Amino acid sequence: MQKIHKPWIKLMEYIDAGEYEAINGLQDRCNRVDQTALKLELDYKLGVSDDSGNGVQDINEFMYFDGEELIGYMGICSFGGPWEVNGMVHPDYRRQGVFTRLFELVMSEWKRRDSGSMLLLSDRNSESGQKFIEEVGAQYKHSEYEMFLKKDAPVATPDQLTGIVFRKATNADAYEIARQNAIYFNDGGNEEEISADDMPLPEVEEKRGMTSYLVEKEGQIIGKVNLQLTSKLGAIFGLGVLPEHRRKGYGRALLLLAIEKLKEANAQEIMLQVAAENSNALNLYKSCGFEETSTMDYFELK
Repeated sequence: MQKIHKPWIKLMEYIDAGEYEAINGLQDRCNRVDQTALKLELDYKLGVSDDSGNGVQDINEFMYFDGEELIGYMGICSFGGPWEVNGMVHPDYRRQGVFTRLFELVMSEWKRRDSGSMLLLSDRNSESGQKFIEEVGAQYKHSEYEMFLKKDAPVATPDQLTGIVFRKATNADAYEIARQNAIYFNDGGNEEEISADDMPLPEVEEKRGMTSYLVEKEGQIIGKVNLQLTSKLGAIFGLGVLPEHRRKGYGRALLLLAIEKLKEANAQEIMLQVAAENSNALNLYKSCGFEETSTMDYFELK
């Protein structure tokens, strides 16, 4: 264990390129040593910047240093729902209260902003992460599988994609995107309850690296998907087919088209995440060549 000599903490609303590199480097080290996964959303966060010029408004980034070396990190993500909190400590600096101190600061910010419930994330194979979450009293909520496309995955054939069109979403499509998100990810959704806060603008999200597509057949919208490409990693998020268009093979066609688009953009690896209880989606992804690489458990703190 490396003793901490010059501890100090940096609190930020956003991360810049330098902080991204430091956090990503720490993440790589933790992943290699622990053989577990983290969900820090760093590439998405790097695309978010403060255009207000009013300084720090809300703290989302919590960094613990020993001198110039970053030894601990905890971050807040919010995609229109509860906060998602994930963090890590350098393997050589553990058992010195670093993670506990960062979590205390997150809790203080949570109470200050009165942000409802909070989700704490931990890889299922992380004994220390699971133990910490149990000790703070969070209750199990759900799990997600992270899946990567195998190198020998089947390739889409032209007949599978006939008539299916990807159309990049614009800001004018914000309500439609929010409506579909409510259907797929919010127990069926309620159009009357969709507010402006639930409608991220697609053109703004694209600048942050997340591109939304509406999927059409014969001029009719049948579903949507979000694609992200960072370095050589392509990611598929928010994929769904509207209820009235299901059981027609559109889900498979949509997924295969998403894979093709990412390959065209030179993605060397392609990944996605799926709720563990969503057996239909899980089976679809496996049949298209994806395999599970890790399981992320979500615990709710109220």
